[in-house]
Amino acid sequence: MKGFLTAVLMFAAPAAALAQADDPAAAVNAFYSVYSGQHAQGLGIPDATVRLRLQPVLSPRLNKQLATAAAAQARLTAKVKNAVPPVLEGDIFSSLFEGPTAWKVGSCQQKDKTARCSVALSYMPPPARGSKAKPANWTDTMVLAATPQGWKVDDVIYDAGFAFGNTGRLSDMLNMVIASNP
Repeated sequence: MKGFLTAVLMFAAPAAALAQADDPAAAVNAFYSVYSGQHAQGLGIPDATVRLRLQPVLSPRLNKQLATAAAAQARLTAKVKNAVPPVLEGDIFSSLFEGPTAWKVGSCQQKDKTARCSVALSYMPPPARGSKAKPANWTDTMVLAATPQGWKVDDVIYDAGFAFGNTGRLSDMLNMVIASNP
């Protein structure tokens, strides 16, 4: 029992530290520190386990919206007898389907209880045999909300303009999933 409790505390302590972001740039870095190890776990709307890991770095509004969208997706899957692909596929937290493998937080503009931070992102594909892989580079904007626990990621604005990437805002995509599967 003591070993289990120690393991839980070791996992919880870094998450709690990440959750106390005092400035918007630190909050964005905290998000990517948690998310970089999770987005390979599954694509589309994060499952309950990944949402639990992301919860400390996301705003209450975005946490609720992700849970509601996941429930809407589950209702659609239950209704349709044949295999249904997820409504949202790929990395929903960036413009690129594969998601970033590296990030650098740029400038943040703060106004009242919201902030917007530009983030330079890149994706380096795994090396293919006999070829040199080139990274994809783009910039997205993270929208943050001031909460009693510090700054939290509240939305993503997809700024890359990829032909087949995410466009608009994360919150709009999640609202589309929720509205299509009430």
